[in-house]
Amino acid sequence: MKKTPLSLLVLLAPLTPLSALEALATDDVTLSTQTVQADFRKTDVQQIPEAVTLVGSEQIEARSAQHLEQILSFAPNVNFASGASRGRYYQIRGIGERSQFVDPVNPSVGLVIDGIDMTGLGAAATLFDVQQVEILRGPQGTRFGANALAGMINIRSNDPMQNSEGYISAKAGNYSSYGLGAALSGSLSDNLQGRIAVHGFESDGYIDNEFLNRDDTNNQDEKIARGKLHWQLSERSELNLTYLYADIDNGYDAFTLDNSRTTLSDEPGRDSQDTNAFALAYNRDLNSAVRFESEITGSWNKAEYSYDEDWVSDAYPPKWGTAFDQYLRTFDRSSADFRFLSAPQGRLFSDTTDWVAGIYYMSRDEELVRNRTGDAQYRSDLNVNSVSVYSELSTAFNSDWTLTYGVRAEQWKNDFSANDAVQDTTDETLFGGKITLETLLAQNHLGYVSLARGYKPGGINTDPDVSPENRTFDTEFNNTAELGLKSSLDNDALKTRLAVFYIQRKNQQVKSSYFDQSSVSFMDYLANAAEGKNYGLDLESQWQLSDALLWDLSLGYLHAEFSDYSYEQNVYDASWNIVGSTTVDKSGRAQAHAPEYSLATALTYAFAEHFSVRVESEAKDEFYFSDSHDEKARASVLWHARLSYQQGPLDLALAGRNLTNRETDIRGFGGFNNDANDPSPDNVGRYAQLGEPRLVMLEAKYSF
Repeated sequence: MKKTPLSLLVLLAPLTPLSALEALATDDVTLSTQTVQADFRKTDVQQIPEAVTLVGSEQIEARSAQHLEQILSFAPNVNFASGASRGRYYQIRGIGERSQFVDPVNPSVGLVIDGIDMTGLGAAATLFDVQQVEILRGPQGTRFGANALAGMINIRSNDPMQNSEGYISAKAGNYSSYGLGAALSGSLSDNLQGRIAVHGFESDGYIDNEFLNRDDTNNQDEKIARGKLHWQLSERSELNLTYLYADIDNGYDAFTLDNSRTTLSDEPGRDSQDTNAFALAYNRDLNSAVRFESEITGSWNKAEYSYDEDWVSDAYPPKWGTAFDQYLRTFDRSSADFRFLSAPQGRLFSDTTDWVAGIYYMSRDEELVRNRTGDAQYRSDLNVNSVSVYSELSTAFNSDWTLTYGVRAEQWKNDFSANDAVQDTTDETLFGGKITLETLLAQNHLGYVSLARGYKPGGINTDPDVSPENRTFDTEFNNTAELGLKSSLDNDALKTRLAVFYIQRKNQQVKSSYFDQSSVSFMDYLANAAEGKNYGLDLESQWQLSDALLWDLSLGYLHAEFSDYSYEQNVYDASWNIVGSTTVDKSGRAQAHAPEYSLATALTYAFAEHFSVRVESEAKDEFYFSDSHDEKARASVLWHARLSYQQGPLDLALAGRNLTNRETDIRGFGGFNNDANDPSPDNVGRYAQLGEPRLVMLEAKYSF
């Protein structure tokens, strides 16, 4: 593994002269209890037998994070791809999508916000008034089924409280960035509590458009509102209602011919999303043996994704056409989940086995209107319906050994139609599940081994020129073995979580493409073209080194390669005429967006009364941008810091991200025709979208 400045910080942190620090400290930095809510039963993160990262509100504030993409480095072996104003595509342990254009996408990583399925709609993953973000690594075949092949991201906002409380917050920083928000919670009656939170954030963005003489064509304009009600209907039942509103109106003007932050486009794009969503949950203890839980959700979403396809104005010679490309999508979704769980007196088999049984229904309708310069308008409609039944048993053989085993069966149906005469249907029954054996190896040491099977449904390729044998593609399966150890040491001052995993990817869905001469563009399609293997380890720890000093560490090692992947690729002359073909063999090559190492560490120190400072560093190895070419993102090391002052209800902070102004790559492409086959003399071979530059923010929060 390559050594980085971050590695030095990791090695030196335990050698800090604690006696000198303790002499100055009067405030304590303490570990908090972390409860995972995404599983069937709420469980402490140290006690759940699987790899889970829980990012709490303290870490979100310490990173001065506005959006999910800005905290993913806290989780080992988790990455994201942008190609938009925000990172909306996620990869866990090297598995996940990187883009979406015409074709519908069945994601490998699910996104749930307050119980509402927002998979593929990551622009709404803002973090104001969020209690915690849970990142579950590995297939969630029993709990979530489809769209959780690689894992699940669960965002939970703060719940209503009985006592009246609230706060207002404001921030301002460089690039004309500012945010303003407020949250209020309390009792509306003896058995009804409510909470409301609203927030807006604006920034000019980090791009200058030289042609239009503007500095805001890649701007961020994000507004979010949440409302929650918690109603105790009786001593045995409760009703919870959540409403989510998101108005995301960001610009998208990110790529340049020289890989800089100065664009030349004459038609900057947009990356917008309007969301109205709700979740209604009813829970009731039917008796001392059985508990009933239900949740009904719905969301209505409109999104625009558009961009200047040639990245320059007409004043420059066209490199690959002069089109403006616009994708207008509407997503209407609904779901219903009903399940029964054993209460303490409802265990089976001589009071040894807890159980869960449920049924889940989901409906999605995705309509697309594509407007591209010079082309006829394209329209398509995809309707997805799914019905699942699932069950999980957990048998305690004794006080030390427990076996948990679950299965999910899902009927998945796609109906697709488009105005270019493409119409097709897929209908399949899918099976997934998990078996886990856990044991207390010693006091405060939980060991486990698990085998899990996840799946990602097949689908339909929308390009009318795709051959009949490639019109549909099959389900991808993910078989994962995981060995883990969770420990609490030094009187709970040091908590560690280690997981070693091996993943077998079967019928891997890979995006392939061919060059279409008539439109001077690439036509994409998905095929089950590869087999793969991914293995590595996840390590996390929190160490209360002293009353005043806390050390957080996250480390991931990942080896993700194709074990069998080859395809035919056309070869072109200087006039873009096909002159032959060649076989491209990617077997043994690393998979895309799968850096070999990822590291994050932070020291939080309360150095005087009311003052604390946090210094963070994160590092990521280089990784391939795509499976279809060999261009890479650069390895990077970033530094962040936050100086905080707290006096009673007032919090003030000065925060900075990427303090050394290091360039990072968050999305990229190969040269025209995707690599060395490009006959153009000016081919640079690699185009990259740059991540955040140095950001500095002043923040204030007043609680009441």
